[in-house]
Amino acid sequence: MKASIAERLLPWLLIAYCAASFVHFSHNAEFLADYPNLPPGWSRLGVYLAWVAVQMIGVLGYVLYRRGYFVVGLLALAIYAGQGFDGLLHYTRAPLSAHTAAMNLTIWTEVVAAAALFVAVVRIGVNRMRVRRGIA
Repeated sequence: MKASIAERLLPWLLIAYCAASFVHFSHNAEFLADYPNLPPGWSRLGVYLAWVAVQMIGVLGYVLYRRGYFVVGLLALAIYAGQGFDGLLHYTRAPLSAHTAAMNLTIWTEVVAAAALFVAVVRIGVNRMRVRRGIA
């Protein structure tokens, strides 16, 4: 089966989302006290550890996908990409206007990168299902 555009872009979209996620999480960690209304129990180390935990889902998904466990790998990658929308939860704690430009930029960059990855993962899954059913 010839690789689709989404399959060829997948590694690059993973890298882009990972980088955007790191920028957002590290900004959270380094400016934790400046983010409005975050839980007081959050710590700098805790934010970095949360980022590592999220990345492990992505690594696991990509490894499974590359090893031929397409369904499980793509599900893990979809969950990984879905985590990128969690940054929008900042706006449940305070409005967009209560965040600095840098905060908003890191949040939205992560969300856009996650959305691009999610779309690619869904396209790959749909393409694989169509090929399997002889539709493509």
